[in-house]
Amino acid sequence: MTHFQQLYYTSCEHGLSGFSGFQFNAVSAGVTAETRQAVEALAGYEPPRSMVESDTPELLKRCPVNLCYRPYDRQGRRATALCVRYVGRDSARRFGNYFAHALHSEDFRAAGDGMLGIELWGSPVWAGTVSPTTEIPPLTAPPRGPLGVRAVRDFVHGHPHAAQLPNLLAAVFAALTEHGSVVVVDHTSDRVAHWFAAVSYLLPPPLARRLSFATYVLRPARSRLHLIGTVPEAQLEFGPDDEAAYTVFDFARGVFPEVAAPDLTLLLTRIGVGSVRPVWSWTADYARGGEETPGDWHAPVAAAAASGGITLAAADVRAVIDWLAGADHLGPRRAAVAADLHRKHRELDDRQLAALSAAAKAGGDLTVHQEIEGKLHASRMRAYMTGAQDAAEPVPLADRAVRQRATALWERLLSGEAATARQRTRLLLWALGARLAPAPEVLARETLALAHALVGASATPGPGLRREVAELVRELPEMREALVIAVREALEGRGGQEQLFSQFPAELLHEGDLRDHPVLLEHHLRARAEREPSHTVDLMFKILRIRDAASPDEDLLRGLWRQPSRTWTHREAVTIAERLPAGERVDPAVGQWLDRALNQRIDDESDLQACLELCRVLASPARSAWLPATARERVRTTLDLHTALHEAREATELAAAFAIAGIDRWAAPQALKRYRLVPAMLALPADVRRLRDRLPELSHSTLDGYLTAVRRLVTRGERLDDTALDHVVAAATLRSRAGLSQAHKDDTAAIMSHPAQYWRVADLKRLEHATRPHDRDLADRYAEWITAREGGARKLVRKLPFVGRRTPGGTPSATPGEEPPGNSRKKKGR
Repeated sequence: MTHFQQLYYTSCEHGLSGFSGFQFNAVSAGVTAETRQAVEALAGYEPPRSMVESDTPELLKRCPVNLCYRPYDRQGRRATALCVRYVGRDSARRFGNYFAHALHSEDFRAAGDGMLGIELWGSPVWAGTVSPTTEIPPLTAPPRGPLGVRAVRDFVHGHPHAAQLPNLLAAVFAALTEHGSVVVVDHTSDRVAHWFAAVSYLLPPPLARRLSFATYVLRPARSRLHLIGTVPEAQLEFGPDDEAAYTVFDFARGVFPEVAAPDLTLLLTRIGVGSVRPVWSWTADYARGGEETPGDWHAPVAAAAASGGITLAAADVRAVIDWLAGADHLGPRRAAVAADLHRKHRELDDRQLAALSAAAKAGGDLTVHQEIEGKLHASRMRAYMTGAQDAAEPVPLADRAVRQRATALWERLLSGEAATARQRTRLLLWALGARLAPAPEVLARETLALAHALVGASATPGPGLRREVAELVRELPEMREALVIAVREALEGRGGQEQLFSQFPAELLHEGDLRDHPVLLEHHLRARAEREPSHTVDLMFKILRIRDAASPDEDLLRGLWRQPSRTWTHREAVTIAERLPAGERVDPAVGQWLDRALNQRIDDESDLQACLELCRVLASPARSAWLPATARERVRTTLDLHTALHEAREATELAAAFAIAGIDRWAAPQALKRYRLVPAMLALPADVRRLRDRLPELSHSTLDGYLTAVRRLVTRGERLDDTALDHVVAAATLRSRAGLSQAHKDDTAAIMSHPAQYWRVADLKRLEHATRPHDRDLADRYAEWITAREGGARKLVRKLPFVGRRTPGGTPSATPGEEPPGNSRKKKGR
C-alpha cells in the first residue's frame, strides 16, 4: 500500500544524531539518507524579527507557518511536504527553535488519495512536539485541511486585489514552463496559503502537481521554489542578477508587477476556482497530452468549457477554431466542437467558418459541413467580387449539388449585383477557381459584355484590374474570343483606332488569337513593337509576310520606330540590310533610313565597330544601290580610311589620309579619327621630317591626343624602340613650327626636357643622334646634358635653365624659348 514516510526535525536532546541540537528527532522506517537531506534543506526557518522572542502559546500561534511542498519529477509523483512552525526556545532555553514535520512519498498522489500539496494546509496531521521514540509509523491518506474550493473562492471574491489573480496565475505559468520564482506577500501565511490554493486549483492538474512552494520564507532571495510566500516584515532585497528571476505580488501593500495575462488565465479565472474542477475533468477528453504552456492548454480548456455550457470570449473561440485544424486526436468529437461553435457564435468570419467546415468534415459530420459551406458560398462570392481585404481565394467545389447551388447564386450575383467591370471580372475568376460550369450561352454573353466594357472604358484601369483581366484572358478561352470580337467591332465602328492594341486590354491578345484577322494582327504587331523595342526588326518582317511585301514603306517604318529620332541603330540597320532581298528594289524610304543610321552619333568603340559592319554590308553593289549618292560616298570614305589604318606602312600616310577636308562632318570617319588614328600612327615608323610637317595639319583634338600619347611614351620609364623614338623626335622638334597652341607648346617642352633628367645616358645618346638631322640646336642641348651626366655634375644639370621643375604629375616642365645651355655659355664667353 502506498504511504507517507514521516520525519520530525527540530532542536532537541534526543534524536538520531545521539547528541542535543538540530537533528531528526524521529523518522519512519525505511527513510533514506537522500530523503533526510532533502527535508533538512527545506526545514530551515527564520521568524520575523518582531516574533523572535515569542514563547507563549498565544505569541507562537501568531508566527507564520511554512507549509512547503517539493516534487522531484515532472509528474509530481515523488514529492515531499512539510509543515514548519516556530516553537521559540529549545531545551537549552535559547530562542530560534522550530519544529518541522515532513511527509515523503514515492507516489504522493496515490498516498494522499489525489490530494494536492496545498490541501495539507491546516491539516490535523501535523505534529508540533518531539517524539519520545526515534521511530514513528508511516501514514496513509492524511486528512485534508480547511482549504477547499469554496473557502478559496470566498477568500478571492472578498479580497480587495482579486483582479490580480489572472496575472498571478500567468506568472506562475511562466515560472513552471520557463524559469524564475513568484513571491506572494500578504499579512499572514494563512492568506498566502489561500492564494497558493487558488493558483493550484486553476492550474492544469499536471502542472499543479509540479508546483513547488513554501508559504513562508523570511528571505525569498535564498529560495528557488516556484511559489514563495512571505509577510510584510520579510527581507525582499534582491541582487541585480536576481531581480529578473523573482516576480513579486505584494497583496499587503497593493504593489504588483506588470504581467501580460494570456487568454488562458483570463478564461480560467472567469470560470473561477469554484467551477474549474469539472472543467479540468472534461479537458482530459480534449487534450492531446504533453501540453505545457498557456498557449498549449488554451484551446483544449476552451473546448471543454464550451461543451459544459460555459460561454467563451472571442479570443477563446479563435483559439479553438485555429486548434481544430490539427486536432485529429479528437475523432468524431472534432465535428461536435465545430457544430457547437457554429450554432452559438453567429459573428464568425469566413476564415473561421471555413475552418469549422473543414473540422466538421474531418470529424465525419457531412451535414454540418454542407450547412456551413452553404453559408460560406454567398459570403465568399460577395467578398471576392468586391475585393474585400479578407476575401478568400475560390477553391474547387467537388460535390455536384453544392456546385449547382453555387452556380445559381453566381449567376444571380453576376446579373444583379456586379456593378463594375472589376466586379464582373472577379466573379468570372471565382467561377474558374470554384470549377463552376455555367451554361455556354451564359458564359459567352457575360464575357462579351465584359470585353465591350473594357475596350470602351475611358479611364485607365488600375493595376489590380489589369492583373485580374490578364489572368482571366489567360485561363478562359471564351474571354479571349470575346476580346477579339470587341476589338474588331471597335476598329470597324470608329476610325483612327489603330493604336487600340497598345492599350489595355487588347495588348493581352496573342498572334494566334488574330491569325484569321490580318488587319488586326498587323495593328497588334505594331503595338507590340512599341512595348518591346528590342524585337522591332523581327516584328517588321512578320508584318511584311502578312502583307506579302518585300520592303517596308515610310508609313510602316514610322509606325514601328516611333521615337523622336526615327532612326535605326547600327545593329538594326545591319540586320535589316542583310534580311532584305539583295539585288531587288526597295522602297526609297529604306535608303533614307539607312543613310540616317550611317551618320548617327558614335559614342564608343562598340558603336564604331557596329557602324563599320554596316558599311561593309552596304558596300556590296546589290545593296549600295539602295543608298542616296551621299551615303554611298560616306560608306566608301569610311571603308577607305579603315583600310588605311590597317594597310599604311608609315605614320605620315595616315596623317595625310585623315587630313581630307570635310570628313569631320561624317560620324564614322570622325570616330575613326577619334578612336583609332593616334594608336595606329604610333604603331608605325615615322619619317620625322614629313610627319613633323603634317602634324600641324591635324585637327586640334587629334594633335592633342597625339602629343599626349607621345608624352606618356617618354615618361613611362621604359626603353623605347626605334619606331617610338621617331615619334618622340617628331613631337620634340615640332616646337619650331608656328601656330601651335600654348597647351601643345607645353606638351612639346615636356617631351623635350624629360629625357634629359630621367633617361639613361645610353638612351639619351640615341635620342641626341636621332634628333641631330632634324634640329641641331636641340641635339646640342642633349649633348651638353650627356656631358654633364657623364661628368657627374648633378648640380649643373639642376641649374641648367632648360630643365624645369617637376609638375604635380611628376613630369618636368620647361619654358618655351629658353636658351639651350650651350648658347648661354657662348654668350658668357663673348
